Amino acid sequence: MDIEQGCRIVRGGGSFDGKQGLSYTGGVSAESVGAEGLCLHTLVIPPGGRGQAHLHSGHESAIYIVSGSSEVWSGPGLTQHDSVAAGDFVYIPAGVPHLPANSSGSEPLVCVIARTDPNEQESVVLLDDQGRPVDAEHP
Repeated sequence: MDIEQGCRIVRGGGSFDGKQGLSYTGGVSAESVGAEGLCLHTLVIPPGGRGQAHLHSGHESAIYIVSGSSEVWSGPGLTQHDSVAAGDFVYIPAGVPHLPANSSGSEPLVCVIARTDPNEQESVVLLDDQGRPVDAEHP
């Protein structure tokens, strides 16, 4: 990265569909600014929406819940269940299976996600609802 350029600003508004079945607002990433060690974006899960179970191979994630609430299943077999709400932080160690769901019937979940993978989707490994890989690349 060229340090002579100074800071880079990413204007909100652009979005991308993730492998997990959710739509993200693009932020800081390798794709947007040439980031080398982190990715930061926002996610809105609509009322009743959920992502597909997945993990991030080799990369940690941190999530801040801006508004709304979510149920999160994680760990081996997705057996750990937690509820999170506005103001909560979530830490997901590298390689830990997780599945987010918005069980609210009326309020969207809005969160900010940071990950040590600078690529928006490269480290995503999709899982079934028991936490087993579903693609041929990760038997």
